[in-house]
Amino acid sequence: MDRVRVRFAPSPTGHLHVGGARTVLFNWLFARHHGGAFVLRIEDTDVERSTEASVDAIIDSIKWLGLDWDEGPVVGGRYGPYFQSERLDIYREYADRLVATGHAYPCYCTPLELEDARKAALGRGESAGYSGKCRHLSADERRALEAEGRNPALRFKVDEGETVVNDLIRGEVRFENRFIDDFIILKSDGYPTYNFAAVVDDTLMELSHIIRGDEHLPNTPKQIMMYRALGFDLPRFAHVSMILGPDRTKLSKRHGATSIGQYRDDGYLPDALVNYLVLLGWAYDATQQIFSREELIEKFTLEKVSKNPAVFDPEKLLWMNGHYLRETDVKTLAGLAVEHLARAGLVSGAPDEHEMAHIERIVGLLRERMHTMKDIVAQGGFFFTGEVLYDPEAFEKFLTRDYVLEALRDVRRRLEETSPFAAVEIEKVLRGYAAEVGRKAGDIIHPVRVAVTGRAASPGIFEVLEVLGKDVTCSRLDAAVARISAGG
Repeated sequence: MDRVRVRFAPSPTGHLHVGGARTVLFNWLFARHHGGAFVLRIEDTDVERSTEASVDAIIDSIKWLGLDWDEGPVVGGRYGPYFQSERLDIYREYADRLVATGHAYPCYCTPLELEDARKAALGRGESAGYSGKCRHLSADERRALEAEGRNPALRFKVDEGETVVNDLIRGEVRFENRFIDDFIILKSDGYPTYNFAAVVDDTLMELSHIIRGDEHLPNTPKQIMMYRALGFDLPRFAHVSMILGPDRTKLSKRHGATSIGQYRDDGYLPDALVNYLVLLGWAYDATQQIFSREELIEKFTLEKVSKNPAVFDPEKLLWMNGHYLRETDVKTLAGLAVEHLARAGLVSGAPDEHEMAHIERIVGLLRERMHTMKDIVAQGGFFFTGEVLYDPEAFEKFLTRDYVLEALRDVRRRLEETSPFAAVEIEKVLRGYAAEVGRKAGDIIHPVRVAVTGRAASPGIFEVLEVLGKDVTCSRLDAAVARISAGG
């Protein structure tokens, strides 16, 4: 295979979503597998909707996923500029070439005239596409329209016959040209349309393969016509199937978080998301689900990409993220936990060494129970608060029993005398006290858990008390005793 050059070319009108992230990933893996180049290009010709904030969000999301690019914004490259808004003179040059060779023509129709023509055609039961009205204007007619002050757009002249797309995933796909209107390539404001700019840029940037979502498949015959009209060599096309939600409709916001930034905020790990995204339409074999980056680069090929739609399963992603959490070292997870804890107001944004050591111990306790880093707040918030917030059901179930008040007082005195205040010693105290008063261990352990955590479920209570420390544990037992004595 000749040198591979591929690209991801987002329109910066919003955040990077799951579908776009998978396209980034497939292109990146294909380039890395073949030792080629991955290009990032920003298609910002939608002047009204493109924003710098969206550019920043897209770039940040790609970086967060751990995917780098060889050419493009920030890193530069020999084929720049990599923002389409900075390439307008280039598009004008090639548009003029198409006009000069008879493959394009100026169109003077106003939006209102086009809409009226569309409605009239529908009323006659005809196709609502462009009629070709300006295709055969004489030079005098054009001059007259320009004298009215009309600034023309440029349309590509679609030939008769058919256009065949030889797709690396879908095989041969045929399009009848009679169903394709003469389409605009350059708008009256001088900005190119997507199909035209993509053809020019993909060629000048010497891209070998165009890997993108199958929503672009209907655009491909238009692009192939322009490649040929300009005398350009065709790249190889590969259209990846769409992603569906669990209800098998197109994935959208109603299915939950779909932007990569939202998954980051929700506490997912980039390695887990990359691993999951690659499985949306690609499979190495029928069994392997977990892949390292190195394995993905080694094993990824387009031959393994399915033409069938992929179904996004949030539960599977959650499971996979839990797997990666358990495989990640505690120190790294603690660093990630700070962002979520700080956002909840539980720690400062820059905890000192002592605080970080405390967070690491807590993460170590909770890691087996967590599915996302955000769970550190819901499951471990009680470690960071001065006052215990009791779950009403847990309080009623465990702290209103007739023996509990005395038990908590006795346990509190014994724990205050315990040294070292370590899980193994704490366990001896709680189990020893239960045996001494003739109760099951759970009859003592469960009320102690609710008294110090406010909830009925937690990691191992002996380890929890060790991490809380003697002073905090005794203080919380005192508070529970006071609450119970006051009638709840």
